[in-house]
Amino acid sequence: MAPPSDTSQPRLAVGCRWGGSGENRVILFPEGKINLQGTGLQVLERCDGRRTFSEIISGLQKEFGTTDPAKIRSDIGVFLEQLQRKRIVDY
Repeated sequence: MAPPSDTSQPRLAVGCRWGGSGENRVILFPEGKINLQGTGLQVLERCDGRRTFSEIISGLQKEFGTTDPAKIRSDIGVFLEQLQRKRIVDY
């Protein structure tokens, strides 16, 4: 599987949903759950099926202005690709 393209619109896969609240947010999926915090939580909250990968990256680059933009793009692309392999995210 490939990382998302700039025009991909990442979203939770069918059968996955949000659980928990506040800082204790989790993604529930048929085989279990993933506890989310920090950057992972910020990324997945933006994966609403409306925003493109490029828009998600742009927002994160504004938030983490001192971090290398290429590193943000690469790290988030790998993160979403891993979640797609686990059938948690589609794009």
